[in-house]
Amino acid sequence: MRNVIQSVVLLLAAVLRSKTGAVEVIYAQVGETATLKSPGDINQNEYVYWYFEKEDGLQLAWRNNMRGSSTTSDEPWTNRLSLSDTSLIIKDIQQNDFGTFLLKRTGDHHLATYKLLKVTVSVNPPSPLLPGDSLSLSCNAQTLPGLKGPEIQWLNPSGGKDEKSQGSLTVRATSQENGQWTCVVTYDKKENKAIVSVTVLDLSPAPLHPQYTSKSCPLTIPCSLPAHISWDQLKAKDIQDVRWHFVPESGLIPQSLFSLSLEDPLTWKANQDRGLRPVTDPKKKDLSLTRNRGTEEDKGDYVCALVFKNGVTVNRTVHVKVLQIISSPGTELISGQQLNLTCSLDHPLPSDLQLKWFPPKQSSLSSLTSDHHLAHLTIPEVVTGDGGKWRCELWQSNALLTSAEITLKIEPKMSLWMLVVICSVTVIVILLLILAFILYRRRQKMTHLRRRLCKCKTYVTTISWTREITQDTHSQSSALKHLATRCFMKKININQINICTLLFVALCLFP
Repeated sequence: MRNVIQSVVLLLAAVLRSKTGAVEVIYAQVGETATLKSPGDINQNEYVYWYFEKEDGLQLAWRNNMRGSSTTSDEPWTNRLSLSDTSLIIKDIQQNDFGTFLLKRTGDHHLATYKLLKVTVSVNPPSPLLPGDSLSLSCNAQTLPGLKGPEIQWLNPSGGKDEKSQGSLTVRATSQENGQWTCVVTYDKKENKAIVSVTVLDLSPAPLHPQYTSKSCPLTIPCSLPAHISWDQLKAKDIQDVRWHFVPESGLIPQSLFSLSLEDPLTWKANQDRGLRPVTDPKKKDLSLTRNRGTEEDKGDYVCALVFKNGVTVNRTVHVKVLQIISSPGTELISGQQLNLTCSLDHPLPSDLQLKWFPPKQSSLSSLTSDHHLAHLTIPEVVTGDGGKWRCELWQSNALLTSAEITLKIEPKMSLWMLVVICSVTVIVILLLILAFILYRRRQKMTHLRRRLCKCKTYVTTISWTREITQDTHSQSSALKHLATRCFMKKININQINICTLLFVALCLFP
């Protein structure tokens, strides 16, 4: 019985095609725009009419031989129909728009039949997704009874075709799945496409090559959120932390650099900033770090990470290399010494990188050409003209990656005459110092003799004064008393105070 019914349907479809010509099938999504292209053999002097569902049904549009045209103003077609020559354009397709469209021309002559069929695409779970989530895509196309179904294939955001999809596809969400997926519906060798967007919460891709810096160039470590991702989406997915940490190339313990407070306003908190600072306000979704100048300790891996409460961590790693110039035996030399300059990244350069040296203009090597790519330069005997700023640039094809600079100081070599002059000046300075020392010692001796002579004079004066007192008195006791009286009456000078003191002691012992 089922076979009989199917045969009847096929017979009706064949009769329909024989009466009205081939049916052109067009697939579209709700909300999209579809164009029903008319055959190319229409005479410009003929009237053309478009109908919906049946020949005597609703007239959607017409065009006359004077190129005048009009579209229906009936709901729900108002402002959604237009003509391009004799082709019908339907904008913002609604659920009730799917069906049969008929094209007729002058003389009630049927020209073409179109079937606008619905294609439905869905994403489960709905966006946004976290990396690692299971992503299921489904594409279903309406099929007419008695007509063969279309072929369905999925195109990923990069344009790759999945041959095994057949309308349904399940993948693990990564940053590569982020973007527009296209369902390609092919019928009668004609393709119709339906597009659906998938959002995967992730960071912008890390640079493909390391970031290069030096002590004379700035350092920027890039990390950002893609333009289509907002902080509200991240918070809705229970983001817990945004952080930076550094893994030194030397293999030391990783260092925590910054952590982002997710409360309004978004604020960076520094742990061990290493002199780095955030580039801009994190609200602008730029999480990059920067510093005015690089250092030798900057080489290593910088990791920017988003941490979610369910344990999912999204991170990007930026490799930093430091270009440096090493001078042997140092940066201060004397004319005639050998100079060795090395420009390197502490490891052999890849084949796609090149070095270019730029000596000072007055240097003996100022004629170095731009294709001089040696990592090591040797000057057997430097001259004063080799002093100044040397620059080494790191290039990749035609792109300058970074540059390093070093300043050399070259002193002229001393001649025999200069050596004699220096020695003579040294001898004269030493003789002057000896003479000054002798004069100083002599002055000290004269001062000492003068002080001793003054003491002798004072002693003689004191003895004479004592004798005078003794002669004026009749006894020792009276002499002492007389002396004491003069002391109390302040009739003695300052040099006789010690004698007075002795006399008072004697007076007390011999009253």
